[in-house]
Amino acid sequence: MAEDNETPDAALARLVLALRSQGVTDPAVLNAIETTPRELFTPDLFKERAFEDSALPIACGQTISQPFIVGLMTQALKVESRSRVLEIGTGSGYQTTILSKLSRLVYTIERYRTLMKEAESRFKALGLTNVITKFGDGGKGWPEQAPFDRIMVTAAAPSEPKALLSQLKPNGILVAPIGKGPVQELRRYTGDGKGGFTVEALTDVRFVPLLDGVAKEL
Repeated sequence: MAEDNETPDAALARLVLALRSQGVTDPAVLNAIETTPRELFTPDLFKERAFEDSALPIACGQTISQPFIVGLMTQALKVESRSRVLEIGTGSGYQTTILSKLSRLVYTIERYRTLMKEAESRFKALGLTNVITKFGDGGKGWPEQAPFDRIMVTAAAPSEPKALLSQLKPNGILVAPIGKGPVQELRRYTGDGKGGFTVEALTDVRFVPLLDGVAKEL
């Protein structure tokens, strides 16, 4: 929680220092986090906690991820300035925005229309011009725009996401939480250029599940 009389800039700087101490050391990733106003993506009820290193609730029973996990996943993805990135699970749009600052284009898919519309409004307010949104089933990816240099999955796939891996370039990278339980394994899949992948286990995480189809909202 922000300290008494602490300005938002100071709170954000303190958060970035904390992330660095936990192993998020890529300067470009840290700069993207430092220049992204997390409070813009946080519901009014939790705005005073925007600079905490913790996940926070958003609409539709979803969450805005813990900044450390955002930083860790972004760093693991090894995004380059010319990368075309596919993000599965737009959510609040916070992770999308950080990816947009590091890559050429971000294609992001969300199964909740409410979340997608809110995220689109934030992208417009921030003047982002390299984010392309889609309301749909993220588990199926975006075959019309494939192949991608990088893919990030921000919901837990029950097993290896073969449909998404098939949409990677031969030397591409996919980062995703894998597992059916409340705790999943964050994995990085790196293409070997021959149709296979090197798989690395990064850490244990907790994500909402990756569900089929689009959500029916009341």
